[in-house]
Formats: sequence, structure tokens, C-alpha cells
Amino acid sequence: MQFFSQDRAPVLEALEKFKTMRIVPFDVPGHKRGRGNPELTEFLGERCLSVDVNSMKMLDNLCHPVSAIRDAEELAAEAFGAAHAFFMVGGTTSAVQAMVLTACKRGDKIILPRNVHRSVINAMILCGAIPVYVNPQMDHTLGISLGMRVSDVEKAIRENPEAKAIFVNNPTYYGICSDLASITELAHAHGMLLLADEALGTLFYFNDKLPLAAMHAGADMAAVSMHKSGGSLTQSSLLLIGPQVHAGYVHQIINLTQTTSGSYLLMSSLDISRRNLALHGQETFDKVIAQVEYARDEVNAIGDYYAYSKELINGDSIFDFDVTKLSIFTRPIGLAGIEVYDILRDDYDIQTEFGDIANLLAYVSIGDRPKEIERLVAALSEIRRNYRKNPSGMLKAEYISPKVICGPQMAFYAGKEALPIAETAGRVCSEFVMCYPPGIPILAPGELITEEILDYIRYAKKKGCSMTGPEDMELEKLNVMEREL
Repeated sequence: MQFFSQDRAPVLEALEKFKTMRIVPFDVPGHKRGRGNPELTEFLGERCLSVDVNSMKMLDNLCHPVSAIRDAEELAAEAFGAAHAFFMVGGTTSAVQAMVLTACKRGDKIILPRNVHRSVINAMILCGAIPVYVNPQMDHTLGISLGMRVSDVEKAIRENPEAKAIFVNNPTYYGICSDLASITELAHAHGMLLLADEALGTLFYFNDKLPLAAMHAGADMAAVSMHKSGGSLTQSSLLLIGPQVHAGYVHQIINLTQTTSGSYLLMSSLDISRRNLALHGQETFDKVIAQVEYARDEVNAIGDYYAYSKELINGDSIFDFDVTKLSIFTRPIGLAGIEVYDILRDDYDIQTEFGDIANLLAYVSIGDRPKEIERLVAALSEIRRNYRKNPSGMLKAEYISPKVICGPQMAFYAGKEALPIAETAGRVCSEFVMCYPPGIPILAPGELITEEILDYIRYAKKKGCSMTGPEDMELEKLNVMEREL
């Protein structure tokens, strides 16, 4: 390897050298370093457009890295404690799909919690894997799904010993962590791969006050959203693999779906952000933790709101908690999380990560400042004072255990018909319905539609949740499998 130190950034350095070479571009992209699109250049800047370039020998090729990108990936692997790291320019969605496609072929079973991101189920549609759901426990006060209990994973393994992999969220959107080390040990004892969705767990690798990271727990693969908490550009992520997974095969899987025109803007942002985290991650996330702890105390002092933290830990379904997640229970003020989310945006010019029917998530990371924290706390206090109402009659359940009738691939590609949503109870869904964010399906292809689920969808729509997934953008109709199937 050419670069041995974490203070290097090979992709960045290759781009800087490229800029000094005065190369005449008779290749793509067509804007030709911005000259062909002056409006875009004015908006993004000449420095940005000048390095929005295509693969070439001096800059390496993401589909077959042999120089700068290879070196940057090796540095990323070292920083994260992985055997290999892949730069992903299609978001963590692409990394998650690569994990599932690596582990499973058509008909293979995968053990996973139902509260996964839709990308996991999308991957099962692509490869034909069959889900074995470990339904998470519920906190019925907060209305949130928790982690996977080790005993439930053991039961799933006993009943499905032929499963190829176990999939774990580390953490959930709300900051909940399962006992990753024990589940990893179980997976390996039964010849299964352990796959971790760490879209929200980048910071775990760089601060010893935070929960256990997947690679440090011995996981085989982990999808890491560098752009969420690591400082890189939106859509840039990493796929990490352990020593027991064949890197060459994983690379082939990635190349099935990932673009052949990898963005150097995204890759350089991954390179720079990895360097920053490797050199300064501990102190950086110490500051984030301190900010969130302060915010949590201030929010709880307002009254009615509940910003929860490590006090939830029970050693099982909540094995650990990510204290950087400012998750706030809003139902006691008589407002759904999505309603507080909308008020914050519309009245206070504050954009939080998401709101559901009972909770609000304010995502705090490396770029936040104390004055923004104060502004958020003040706004939440005003919202309570101005909008508080009786919470009676509000829906409490957030998670509904699905009844899987057939695999997602079979349902998605089966003959289907579109019915008014009120007439779909008792039928098998052939598409997705979800609130986004966070992108966890309420219904997925192959699952039975029940009146309970329909009530939840109606309530979520009434409260203003952004409903995504179905063909019918208004969600007046829903695609279901034809009865004969």
C-alpha cells in the first residue's frame, strides 16, 4: 500500500494533482469542468465542477480500483477495523442490498427484525431470499420497537437452521441497540453470516463512550452511512467486511447494481471524512455527546416531553443506547411526533430528522453548534405552551407484527390488482407502504393486510406522515396479489 498513515487522503490527493495537469476534456461529463453549464457552475462553484470528472488512469476506477481508490479503501478498512472497505456512491441502501445479495440466493432464508429499512426487503425482492422475522419487543409507552432479544434469535435459529444470515440494526433510528456480540457469536456458531445495518452507527467506531460497533463485535459485513454522522456528502457510504467474507465476490455483487460512473465528489468526501474521524473522532464525538446530553436535560425540564436515554437499558431488548440520538416522546403534549416536526419546520425554520405518531428525532452530529441546540429547545418549549392539548385518544401502537404469506419476490412479481384501500383487508400486499423517514415498511410485499394495519395507515395519514411506496401516490388504492395466487 502506498499510503500508510491515516493523515493521508489518496483520492483527494489524486484530484489535486489532476487539477494541476491542464488536461483537455474530450470525455464525460458533458459540462466540461463547468464551462458548458455556467448556471450550475455559479450555483455550485468552479472548484466543485472542476473535479466532477470521470474515471481515468490517474484517478483510478471505482469498478476496479488499483491505485488511489484502492489505497483510500484500505485506509478506511484500517480506520474502521475491517478486513476490507468498499466506497459506495449509491447510499447505504446500495450497501445494504450488497450485503443481502452476498449472503443469500433465491430461496435462502435470512433472520432479521421486521423494523428494517426498506432496502433490506428490496434486496430480498431482487435475490428471492425468504425473511424469517424476529418480531422486536415494543415499548408500549413510547410506541417504539426495540432490539432483538437473544432468546428470540436463538428460537429463530432452532426453527430455521438452514438460514444463511442474521441481520441486525445497530442502532435503530431511536438509538436502540441489540446485544450485537452475543448475536454475532450465535450466528457464527451456526454457520451464518452476521450483517449489520449501521446507517446510524458510524460514530460507534470512533468513540469509546458509545455502543459496540459491528466490526469490533466480529460481524461479517456492515453498511455504514458516512454521510449521516461522519461528515461526507449525501449518498456516500461504506461497506465493511470481515476476514471470513471473500472481498472479490462482494466486489462483483456491488458491481451488479452500482454505477460505473462513480462520483469523485462523493468519493473524495468519504476519503476526507475518514481522515477526520480517524484523527479526531474521539474528541469530535465527545462534543456531540455533551451537546445531546445538555439538550436532553433541557427538553426534559420543559415538562411533558420525554427525551429518553440509557435509563431504558434492560440488558436484553435494549442492550445499549446511542446517547447521541435526541429521541423525544411527544404524545404527552397531545401532539404526534410528525405534528411537532411540521410545526418546527413551518413556524420555526427548524428541520428535524423525522417525526412518527409519537416521537421526534433531532439528529445531532459533528456540524451542530450550541446556539442551534438552544434554538431547538426554545422552540419545543413554545410549542408545548401554544399547542398542548389532551393526549387521550391518540394511537399508541407503533409496531404491528406482520403475517408473512409468501416471499417478497413472489408477491412483488405476481399478478396483482389495485383495490380501494378500504377493501384490501384479508388480501396479500404486493407493494410497500411506509412512512418516510424513517423508511421502515408498515406493509411489505407478501404480507397480509389487516384492519389493524389499515387503521394505522389512516391515522398516520391524518397526522400528516409522508406515506411512500405504493404506485398510487395518494394511497387511495393498494396493489394486492390476485386471489388464485
